[in-house]
Amino acid sequence: MAHTIEPATSGRAKCRGCGRNIKKDELRFGERLPNPFADGGDMTLWFHPLCAAFKRPEALVEVIGESSLPSKDQLEQIIEVGIAHRRVVRVDGIQRAPSARARCRQCREPIVKDDWRIPLAFFEDGMFNASGYVHTGCATDYFGTAELIDRIVHFNAEVLSDEDLVEIRQSLQ
Repeated sequence: MAHTIEPATSGRAKCRGCGRNIKKDELRFGERLPNPFADGGDMTLWFHPLCAAFKRPEALVEVIGESSLPSKDQLEQIIEVGIAHRRVVRVDGIQRAPSARARCRQCREPIVKDDWRIPLAFFEDGMFNASGYVHTGCATDYFGTAELIDRIVHFNAEVLSDEDLVEIRQSLQ
């Protein structure tokens, strides 16, 4: 049951980290896990290598040493942060709060409507499950590091404007 890095054989697989398609012949990381729906079978979860470094650093570190990925040094740095700060793998983008009903997982205070919040996702049973939010102001305390902007931007479904990025960077400090 070894993990693998290989070119995608077709363009049909979706990355489990970001949800976007993995293009044909693009390198992808396959994490092999026991299939909870079959007796004795395995399943492979496909990721872009960068998404795997952000979301599944422990699994990717097992095969990155023997691979010849073009951005191997960058991936190793991301993996190092992910392993050192176990909560950063939960980052799932950034969004404005649509209401004031959600509470921050760090300070337990309500997140004010239209404030920036960081959605969290836990990896359980081969899936990423939504699990709450963190104020951007509480992010450094919750995650244990301030190195979050690359993760936030990478997993953001919407395109952020330059003004949004400036505001987010300020609120993370």
